[in-house]
Amino acid sequence: MGSPKRIFFLLPAIFALSVYGAFASDATKIVGPNACAECHKQEVEAWKLSHHFKTFRDLPRDGEAKKIAERMGVRRIKSESLCSNCHYTVQKKDEKEEAIAGISCESCHGAGKDWIKVHSGYSCKKAETETKAEKEQRWKLAESRRMIRVRAIYQLAKNCYGCHVVPQEDLVNRGAHQAGSAFELVSWSQGEVLHNTWYSKGKENVPADAARKRMLYLVGLGVELETSLRAVGKATVRKAYAFLMAQRVDRARKQLSIAAKSAPNVPEIAKMVEVSHSAALKLNNEHLLTIAADGISKLLVDITEKYDGSTLSGIDGLIPRPEQYRGKVRQAAAVN
Repeated sequence: MGSPKRIFFLLPAIFALSVYGAFASDATKIVGPNACAECHKQEVEAWKLSHHFKTFRDLPRDGEAKKIAERMGVRRIKSESLCSNCHYTVQKKDEKEEAIAGISCESCHGAGKDWIKVHSGYSCKKAETETKAEKEQRWKLAESRRMIRVRAIYQLAKNCYGCHVVPQEDLVNRGAHQAGSAFELVSWSQGEVLHNTWYSKGKENVPADAARKRMLYLVGLGVELETSLRAVGKATVRKAYAFLMAQRVDRARKQLSIAAKSAPNVPEIAKMVEVSHSAALKLNNEHLLTIAADGISKLLVDITEKYDGSTLSGIDGLIPRPEQYRGKVRQAAAVN
């Protein structure tokens, strides 16, 4: 068993996740990336170099996106939820919802209205005078208001896979949208979206250490399996969506089986594979597939509570190497 560690996120927050995994962002509670940029300048600079930022401008001009929109009867990509739920940050003001950015801070960390002042308030003190107890209470309060912190790997992964595994059968079958990305949590989180500059005061963009990469890899695979099982459960016809989602399930099972052999000290990995086989990958089987996905969800929570990655070196050979990361990492020290 890995080293015991503290539970870093609140269980009630997990159950606020949607059926596919992504937090349902409340447009009335979106504050927008400019509010985050007041303190997180380096992080926002990294974001501006990413595809997450560029989708705001580029997606409506993209030829394939226009074809998909036409097939789905979407007239304005930025203003219809079929597209905006995953491709934009949507804010509601004066009873009107508007896309204000691409995939931004709150897409990953949760709508900020209820927690943004709490997390940055230093308990109404200065950083150097806030006590350790006050700091812990401040973070606990921010998390209770649905802030998704960096260490809440399961919640972050659920947000990623909630869109990178496309949660719409009709969008794939009728719209010919891809069924999802060839997504893997380490290679996608350590590439162009890496913005770990806070604790170095903007001097460097620090990559995840070996222990965190192990947890990212393992939890990411588990969430891939969970999310794909839920997707198969939503499939209603024998068309592309059903087949492609079943393929994702099969691929995740195989990868987790390899991980289970590489890390026999984590029995929860093999248990996830076992649970995934408890429901047949077929149409009209949503009830049993959902039970299986819920079982995997619980096992993933157990993993994040029991292990910190320090004893999981057996899976190091499975984790993508830096040359496989998606996009170029921003060098923080090169700016300002």
